[in-house]
Amino acid sequence: MMISVALVLAMGCGKEADPEPQGPTKAAVKPDVPGSKKGQPTPKKETPQPKTGPEAIVQKPGTVLWEFKTGGSVSSLAIGSDGTVYVGSGDTWLYAINGKTGVKLWEFKTVDAIVSSPAIGSDGTIYIGSSDHKLYALNGKTGVKLWEFRTGDGLYSSPAIGSNGTVYVGSLDNKLYALNGKTGDKLWEFETGDKVSYSPAIGSDGTLYIGSWDKKLYAIKTDSKGPAKSP
Repeated sequence: MMISVALVLAMGCGKEADPEPQGPTKAAVKPDVPGSKKGQPTPKKETPQPKTGPEAIVQKPGTVLWEFKTGGSVSSLAIGSDGTVYVGSGDTWLYAINGKTGVKLWEFKTVDAIVSSPAIGSDGTIYIGSSDHKLYALNGKTGVKLWEFRTGDGLYSSPAIGSNGTVYVGSLDNKLYALNGKTGDKLWEFETGDKVSYSPAIGSDGTLYIGSWDKKLYAIKTDSKGPAKSP
């Protein structure tokens, strides 16, 4: 009997107690890793700031970029391949102006008002007529006079240049002149019935067309093969 009780006690003493019920298991808190975005404030998106400086200027169509003042009315102009603007004025001067900045590069003075528009030869030579009865040939880079040709009256007509370099210009003395573009020597002339104040035009086959105050339009054969291209 005593042996049975001892066995029961021994078995009872060797049995482990049941664990107490646990609540919901919590996940272990991981430490912040250096450089981790966790726990750091979300950066705000920066509002683009307006640019400053020259690149920030937005120029709308119609905006005046620059202006250049002369002493008289301004005639029609011509533009060189480098952007230089050549323009005559009633103040008797021809101006060469930087087309980007409006800065004067050089100027050339005639004796009377310039109504004629300049023409640019394939080598960059500038041809311009003046009311002082002369056609001038100028170096397009420096404004230095290369030659001049005198007619019998003012030149309101703008020159036209053939592909072979011949310069054609009308005069108020009723004539159309064909001149050697290099030397200014007269090659030939054609007389109309009245003043020639308008500019001649050259067709692709070299035919020259010119109007006169005599109410006529003339088509004249030339040695040119069409208008020269500006440089």
